[in-house]
Amino acid sequence: MKLAFIIDPIHRLDPTHDTSVALMEAAQESGHEVWVTQANRLSVIGGKAWARLEQVHLTPVKLVEGRWVAIAPWFTIAASIFCPLEEMDAVFMRTDPPVDTAYLYATYILDYVDPGKTLVLNSPSGIRSANEKMYALQFTDAIPETIVSQDKQVIRKFLEQKGAAVLKPLGGKAGEGILFLQPDDRNFNSIVEISTLQGNLPVMVQTYLPQAKEGDKRIILLNGEPIGAVNRIPTGSDFRGNMAVGGRVAQVEITDRDHQICAQLAPTLRQDGLIFVGIDVIGDYLTEVNVTSPTGIREVDRLNGDQLGHQVIQWITQNKRG
Repeated sequence: MKLAFIIDPIHRLDPTHDTSVALMEAAQESGHEVWVTQANRLSVIGGKAWARLEQVHLTPVKLVEGRWVAIAPWFTIAASIFCPLEEMDAVFMRTDPPVDTAYLYATYILDYVDPGKTLVLNSPSGIRSANEKMYALQFTDAIPETIVSQDKQVIRKFLEQKGAAVLKPLGGKAGEGILFLQPDDRNFNSIVEISTLQGNLPVMVQTYLPQAKEGDKRIILLNGEPIGAVNRIPTGSDFRGNMAVGGRVAQVEITDRDHQICAQLAPTLRQDGLIFVGIDVIGDYLTEVNVTSPTGIREVDRLNGDQLGHQVIQWITQNKRG
C-alpha cells in the first residue's frame, strides 16, 4: 500500500515522541510505501484533491535502557511528485492544531478525495465537527460539570458554586492556556478578560477534579476500541499533566469505567469517521476528545512493550476501501 501523511515539516518532528513518526515507521516495517506532505501543499484540480508528496525512508528508533533513541539523520527524502491523493491507499491528516483557517481549508480540500478509492483518517468532516473541547459535551454521563461561555458573570457564578475550576481555551493544544481558577483569585477578572479576548471568545470551564493530581490518562482508541493508555502525572508546581509541559508518564490500566466511557463514544466516533482518537480521562470523567493529531503511542509502546502503530496499520490494511 501507499500511505500519505499530512504532517508539520518532518524535520520539526521528534522521532522519540511523535505518534506520526511511530505510525510511519510501522507502515514502513509492514512493507508499505510512506509519503509525506503538508497542508499548504494541497490543491483541488479537476474536482480531485492533489498534493505535492515526497517518499520518505525512516531509520526506526530503538529502545535503549528504557528510552527511545534516534540515529541522526533519522529520515531521508526522495524527490517530490505532484499527484492526486486518490493514488494513495490511505491518507493520515496529522497536522497539529490550532484548527485555524488554513487547517479548515485543508480539510475542505480533503473532502475531494474519493472515499471509494482512498481512506482518509480522520475524516475531514469529522475533524471539523469535533472541536477537541466541545465534542465531549454531548457525552453528558461521562464528563464532569462543564460550561462554555465568554460571560464573566456566568463563569464567576459557576466558579463560586464549584469552589475550584479549570479554564480551557477551545482551540488550545498540549495544555496551552489552561488555567486553574479559585473564587478568591484577585486576578479572576483579568484572567477571564485575557482568555476570552475581552468577552469575544467562549472558553470551557470545568469543575476541578482533585484526581488530576494522580494523573491525566490518555487512552488511544482505534475505531472506537481502546488499544492502549498512558498516565500523565503533573510534576513540580504545574497542575497540568500534559507531556508538553513536563508531565511525567507512567503505566496505567484501562479500567471498567474507562471501557464504559469508550463504549459511550464509539458509535458517535464511528459515525463521524474518527478512527484514530485520543481521549483524556481524569478519575472517572472524560475531559477531552483529541482527533487532530493525538499522541501517546511512543509512551505506551515504551512502557508496555506494545506496538500500537502496527495495530493501526493492520486495521487500515483490513479496512481499506476500494
